[in-house]
Amino acid sequence: MLEAIWTGLLVALLSWLAATLWRNRRRLSLLAVALRPRREVRVSVASLLRIQDDDRHLLVHSPYRPDSYGPLGGVLKYHPTARPDLDRLGFREDGRVDQRMRSDLRGFLPARALPRFARWLDAERDRETALEAMRRELAEELTEIGHPELTADIAHLRFAHVRHVLEGPLKVPGRAFRQIRFFDVFDLHLDTPEATALRDALPTLAADPDDAGAVLVTSDDILHGRHDRFYVGPHAAYLIGPHRVRADLPPLR
Repeated sequence: MLEAIWTGLLVALLSWLAATLWRNRRRLSLLAVALRPRREVRVSVASLLRIQDDDRHLLVHSPYRPDSYGPLGGVLKYHPTARPDLDRLGFREDGRVDQRMRSDLRGFLPARALPRFARWLDAERDRETALEAMRRELAEELTEIGHPELTADIAHLRFAHVRHVLEGPLKVPGRAFRQIRFFDVFDLHLDTPEATALRDALPTLAADPDDAGAVLVTSDDILHGRHDRFYVGPHAAYLIGPHRVRADLPPLR
């Protein structure tokens, strides 16, 4: 009798374990973090755009990290209808520098909620898709660096997916929490005159010594972390591969 009970419990446990591993098969590293349920983790979900000119990559000035440059793109936003789901997950937004960060998918979660948060992302419900965020961020950032004239045809652009990166969990220097970030990297699909015109305009802009809004950097610059007197954001490494080698630069508070 007892042997049958123990056998049943063991089968149930193994079935639960197999089901859990299957549901989270794309991101098994998150399960290790979720095993520490009392911890809090910082999460961020973003799209990046790769614009290349031979071995040089286009980066734009970051308004939140002066004298530093990073890839075009940024954090996805959630829709108001997502708030009940995010509340159930225990998500709270990161502190905002300004109102442009409202509804960003960047904030803190209980560690135990990480697998459910990843599955919520996979459903692409009540949030921007990576491509929608790419178009919005492209328009915003080109305007921020003083070139709104380049945004006219963004709605007609298409993008090719390069890679998905799950970064972390990484210890954040000087902080008690760990950080996990989800990145999707895209290339500009050069199948229209508008796309080709934008691809040609951006390197020309970066080559202008009187315009500090954009720069062209080599792969070696990205890995080294500097281009002339400017810093290169460490997430620029995802333009050239799935790994990075340096810690984040502290943002403005």
